Parts: sequence; structure tokens; C-alpha cells
Amino acid sequence: MKKFIFLFGVLLIFQSCEDVVDVELQTTQPRLVVNGLLRVDFGEQFVPVEIRVSETTNFFDDNIPTSLDDNAVIFYGQPNPDAPEILENLASSSLTELEPGSGVYVPDPSFDGDQRIRTQDIFPNTVFILVMEHKGRRYASRTPFSFSVPIENIEQGDETLFDEDDIEVKITINDIPDFDNYYVFDFGEGEFLALDDQFIDGQEFEFSYFPQRDIQSGEQLEVSILGADQQFFNYMDLLVEQTQDDGGVFETPAATVRGNVFDVTGLDNNLLFDNVNRPDDFPLGYFAVVQEFKSTLIIE
Repeated sequence: MKKFIFLFGVLLIFQSCEDVVDVELQTTQPRLVVNGLLRVDFGEQFVPVEIRVSETTNFFDDNIPTSLDDNAVIFYGQPNPDAPEILENLASSSLTELEPGSGVYVPDPSFDGDQRIRTQDIFPNTVFILVMEHKGRRYASRTPFSFSVPIENIEQGDETLFDEDDIEVKITINDIPDFDNYYVFDFGEGEFLALDDQFIDGQEFEFSYFPQRDIQSGEQLEVSILGADQQFFNYMDLLVEQTQDDGGVFETPAATVRGNVFDVTGLDNNLLFDNVNRPDDFPLGYFAVVQEFKSTLIIE
């Protein structure tokens, strides 16, 4: 238990009093946090694979890096048409810790064979499975590759939102028709926006975004559009709502938002990870493999 002392001073006419209240904050059990957002640029030869793992601490403390029991592994392939849970043309990438204690896992350079994932091996129907072990527990996540559309235009507008110093960033995309598309926009420094095409299917769409942070004249703003499936879209949309003033959705995941990484320790079904039926025993974070397009804007 940790005790924090709060002093409440109440100033009254002709007298004052000071109360000391001891508030005990329960120390929660550490929970694994997985930051596994992999961004695919088909103009590059390899996917920049980097999986970060950490643990939650007490209420007022930041997450701390942690190490896995062994190498993490990413499996990938295409679903069998008759049994989608089975992957064909299966390949794998073994990940090792970049530096001891860093909690950052990258393709193992000492492994037999090149463990990097080539972009030419990724197709629209490719599925990825992440498997790792931490403190004797096994965790796994399954995610489809999500493609995106490029940013057609980005420019600075002259409208404001709440303050005269607000900066308007106007973005235009062309949505793919007759398909349920989901997008996540990354404006840097933990600012994200989730967008679906429910009302813009197949249309050219322009919208405005007002960055929350201060951006100086002459500064370069880089904006990325990421593909997403519905599950990743819902996760990011909820996290953005809960962490708008917390320093970023991948800095301190909200404990109430469950991602797509599951505790599969002792699970007899190694192909389906959403039937574990352990409502209180799950890690935080997300594993996703998405197409990314970038655009830059010089702020005037």
C-alpha cells in the first residue's frame, strides 16, 4: 500500500483549520503492455519491425520496460479459403531484444536466415500472428494486414477552433468505393484521429484537424494515414477519446480498453485467440500491421 497525504486548508472568517487525510491507494498487479504497431511502406524493401513491451506500475507511475522469457515470434501467411484459421504459405520472423532490459524486440540478426519481413511478401489478405512469453505466461495476437489510401492533398487553412493561435490542417483523401474502409491518422507526438467511411463511401473527402500542441511558424508537420480494420479502428477511437490529454495513446494505455493480445497459457486451441474466456486476465496494448502513407506540411 502507498499512502499519500492531502492537505485541505479551509479559511474561515476569524479562524482557519487544516485537516490531514490519509488516502491509501491500492497497488495493482503489474500488467503486460504490448506496443506492436507495424507500419508498412511498399516503397521500402523491409517492414520496420519493432515490438515494445512494458509493465504497468502503480497509479501515479509510468510504465517500465520489461523483458520477455525468450524471443518473440511473428508468423504470417494467407488464410485457407476452407479453414480461415489455418494459414498457408506460412513464414516467420524471430524477434530478439535490441538491448538487455530495453523491452524493444526486433528481427534477430544472429538467427539462421534473414528474419526481416519483406514488403513483397505482404498481400491484402495476409494475416499476422504474434506469440510471446512473459513471466511464464504465453500471449498471442492475430491481426489482418490493413491497407490504406494515400493523402491526396494537405494544406494549411485559416479557420480557428477555440483560440486565434489554432492551426487548421486540411486533409483530402479518396475513399475506395463499395468497401468498409477504416483509417487512423497520426499527427505526431501522440495525436491520432480515427475515421471510417460510413458517410463518405467512394467519395473525395476533405476534413480539418486542429493539432492540440503548439506548432511554430516554419515547423514541419508530418501526417501519416494508416489502414485499419474495424477492431483496430474501434480500439484507437476509444483510446483517443480517453487519452486526449494524457500524452498519447501508446504511452499509457487505459486499463479499461482491451486490445487484441490474449493470454493463451494452456489454451488447447492455438488458432483462435478470442475464446480464452478470461475476462480479468489480459495484457494491454495492440498488435497491428498496417499500410502507411506520409505527407508533410510546412506551417506558415
